[in-house]
Amino acid sequence: MSVSELENIMLPPVARKKMQAWIRSRHLICSGNFFIFETLEYSAVERFEECVASLGGTLISVEPIKKVWIGNHRQVLLYQAKASLHTPPHSDLKQYWIKYGGFYTKFDERV
Repeated sequence: MSVSELENIMLPPVARKKMQAWIRSRHLICSGNFFIFETLEYSAVERFEECVASLGGTLISVEPIKKVWIGNHRQVLLYQAKASLHTPPHSDLKQYWIKYGGFYTKFDERV
C-alpha cells in the first residue's frame, strides 16, 4: 500500500462520527443490519461508502429513486444507497440511531 493510499483510508472513529451526523440530519436510517442513506449529492454517497467500508460493511446498491425540486426551476436526483453493516443490537452506532434517529429519511413524503 502506498503512502497516498494510506492517507485516504478513513479511520473507524471518523466514519462513526460522520454516520452519527447523517443519523441526526435524517439522511441515514437503520433497518436490521442494513443502513439506508438518501442524499441529493453523489459525492455524499461516495463518502458513505468509505464510512461503511471503514466499519467493516459493504455497499449493496445505489439507485436514483426520484427527482426532487430545488426551487421553482431546478430538479436534482435523489440517490438511495443501501449498505450491509453488522451492528449487534447493543453497538454504539445502533444505540445512537435508536436515541437520535428515525424510521424515515428527510426526503420521505410520509413525514
